[in-house]
Amino acid sequence: MNYQNAQFYTSFGRLSQMPKSDRTEIAFAGRSNVGKSSLLNKILNRKALARVSSMPGKTVTINFFSLENIYFVDLPGYGYAKVSKREKEKWGELIGGYLNDGERQLELVFQLIDIRHEPSKEDIMMINFLIDNEIPFVIVFTKADKLKPSKREERMAGFANEIPCFDQITSIVASAQTGEGIEDIRAIIDEVSEGAEIYHLPPDANDDYEDFYDEPEDDEEQSGGFSGGYLRPNTKP
Repeated sequence: MNYQNAQFYTSFGRLSQMPKSDRTEIAFAGRSNVGKSSLLNKILNRKALARVSSMPGKTVTINFFSLENIYFVDLPGYGYAKVSKREKEKWGELIGGYLNDGERQLELVFQLIDIRHEPSKEDIMMINFLIDNEIPFVIVFTKADKLKPSKREERMAGFANEIPCFDQITSIVASAQTGEGIEDIRAIIDEVSEGAEIYHLPPDANDDYEDFYDEPEDDEEQSGGFSGGYLRPNTKP
């Protein structure tokens, strides 16, 4: 799969705007400052396909990128504190509505968590939601380059106690800066997309779009490789 051929497809701010799913979808979820846009750009080998906003929480959209036979679905970043209660509710409605749509061809969710910090209550809620709704997922621990090896080991040991069913979940330690973990993520994407029908966007598809992203550019603080298989809830004890 030539990841560099990925294109921005479209963006939706309301569930009612989204057309029916017509191909495999792989979603990316996480807090608004978890490094989601940077990771997507690294996976797709592009510098600024997924853009970073300097105003987190301003825009709440689901963004679609097309690559051959799949859509990469960038879900709104959640958990940013400096937004209204209504905006937080809108995040929940949009993310939950998308994930609850049983007619979508959602095959996998990459759940992103900043490796430097304990999972937030929203992170744990999302993981429990994915387990309870039988949605396969992989946890990606982002910003690995920002921790020394000893501190990384400490946090990974902590995650084992902080994240439900952690020993059953495939997890990847990744860095958009160094490229660590990117090939492991791509290997999973290739596995998921294998055998799906290949689609192509029309030649005039618009790849020049406004800044939809909820991640802040600054690094705001917040309060092993793929070995086969990811958590499917029928393995939950």
